[in-house]
Amino acid sequence: MRAYLSGPIEYSPDRGRGWRAQITPFLRALGHEVYDPAADEKKNLSDEEVLEFRDWKTADLARYQATLRKIITWDLDWIQMRCDYVICYWDAAAARGAGTQGELTFAYRRGIPVYLVLGMPVRVVSGWILGCAGKVFDSFAELQSFLTRTYSQRYAVNIAKEVQAIAARRLPVAD
Repeated sequence: MRAYLSGPIEYSPDRGRGWRAQITPFLRALGHEVYDPAADEKKNLSDEEVLEFRDWKTADLARYQATLRKIITWDLDWIQMRCDYVICYWDAAAARGAGTQGELTFAYRRGIPVYLVLGMPVRVVSGWILGCAGKVFDSFAELQSFLTRTYSQRYAVNIAKEVQAIAARRLPVAD
């Protein structure tokens, strides 16, 4: 299983790194791969683009847009071709930006499960975002409990099937 970690980067005080760093070890312990777009600043960008693109927002808008389009393409390709589910942290910084909304809408449209963790009261979350979410959680603890129940059971069933298949292939040992 592969998780894509969606949530605010541009307007987040820590560029979205904190919550992603906290949930990643848990997901890996479940045996899942994790893609963290906040940790992957390089993506498909040149070294110059990585270093300079944020400054281009006011200095060279066309260059900024071209670089952002590369990032958008990279992230949406990752969701479409590699992702089994999306975990999204939704807070005021996410509501201020637009990338997270786009990722959730895209995942919903592609039939990819979206697990939404709220960092604000549900009453102030956009209906569109709630509509894209398959499951909504008030905390990461709730999400972790759900993921453990959901994916640990699947993992255990798959292991049991593998053990049975191996046992069925064994030849009887002569005395």
